[in-house]
Amino acid sequence: MAVHVITGAGSGIGTAVAERLAERGDELWLWARDAGRAGQLRERFPGARTLVGDLDEPERLSWALGHQSPPDRVDSLLHIAGVVELGGVGELTPKVWQATLAANLVAPAELTRLLLPQLRAARGHVVFVNSGAGLHASPRWGAYAASKHGLRALADALRGEETRNGLRVTTVFPGRTDTPMQEKVHRQEGREYDPERWMTAESVATTVLTALDLPRSAEITDLSVRPTG
Repeated sequence: MAVHVITGAGSGIGTAVAERLAERGDELWLWARDAGRAGQLRERFPGARTLVGDLDEPERLSWALGHQSPPDRVDSLLHIAGVVELGGVGELTPKVWQATLAANLVAPAELTRLLLPQLRAARGHVVFVNSGAGLHASPRWGAYAASKHGLRALADALRGEETRNGLRVTTVFPGRTDTPMQEKVHRQEGREYDPERWMTAESVATTVLTALDLPRSAEITDLSVRPTG
């Protein structure tokens, strides 16, 4: 039975991935920002275990994990959580920049660092669910795109450093996907939201599982997936 640590399992792509892995009987460790959220995740995913720590405060994750009992081995660490706040470079404050970079880049880096011993023990797999914004930055997407460009760099560096330990590292770059985050983006853009225009979260989940299930002799490093409409 494979052991997966998943951030962002409470909605959108994270929920779709967690559901697929739960259906096949894998062991889930779901990351929650607080105890209340952890309880909600355990109700939604019976049998899953939870780890608690606020990804908005990556400097406290070491302390948080040190007061819990994480798994002894981790077959995959799936970074799916993220935040977005649109605004022009002339509008965004340092607070927005810092919050975006903390949740989308620094927290994944720190969580990966903290779980590296367990990942090495399992010759595991780290998957970063990035974004099309991690490849191209559009107007008003500066902070989010910068965090996602940085996340791609993190994945590339990690892959080069840990390949000798048997780790695989994959970055998935989804286009616009029907999720609560996408609804928020449309509100910020002042546009009407039509979920039929975008990919389903299940489509992205299939992409993630394809990377996880690839034979050990191969590795998907970077994979883009886009809506067909």
